[in-house]
Amino acid sequence: MATLRLTLLLLLLVLAGHAGAEPVVVVNASNVTQQLSHDQVINIFLGRYRSLPSGGVAVPIDQPESSALKTEFYRKLVNKEPNELNAYWSRLIFSGKTLPPLQTTSSSDVVALLINNPGAIAYMERGLVDKRFRIVMEFQR
Repeated sequence: MATLRLTLLLLLLVLAGHAGAEPVVVVNASNVTQQLSHDQVINIFLGRYRSLPSGGVAVPIDQPESSALKTEFYRKLVNKEPNELNAYWSRLIFSGKTLPPLQTTSSSDVVALLINNPGAIAYMERGLVDKRFRIVMEFQR
């Protein structure tokens, strides 16, 4: 009985770790941007402006629509749920003001776009960041 409880507790801890994956904002390692503020990331990902501090064009990239990481990222970034963001983008697209970030169909698409576009900016799980990317913003823990 004690072994079963311990096994269940360990399983819950592992699942909780995956559910709360820590998103970080990254750019291509060749990008000159070293750091972005929380407000700058909000402005880029909500379409308020699409340039980096260096003057280069910022190309924001979203994780797939059904991604738990996408939900977590926007909760931490602007405290909004997916339905609220969809309504936000519907209004902006209808008014012709701006376009949402590039929508991908897989995490590997995010990686490919980041590697092939020096102006790309995206979020990914901290554990997936390698020498090809530079973390430019982290959320407070």
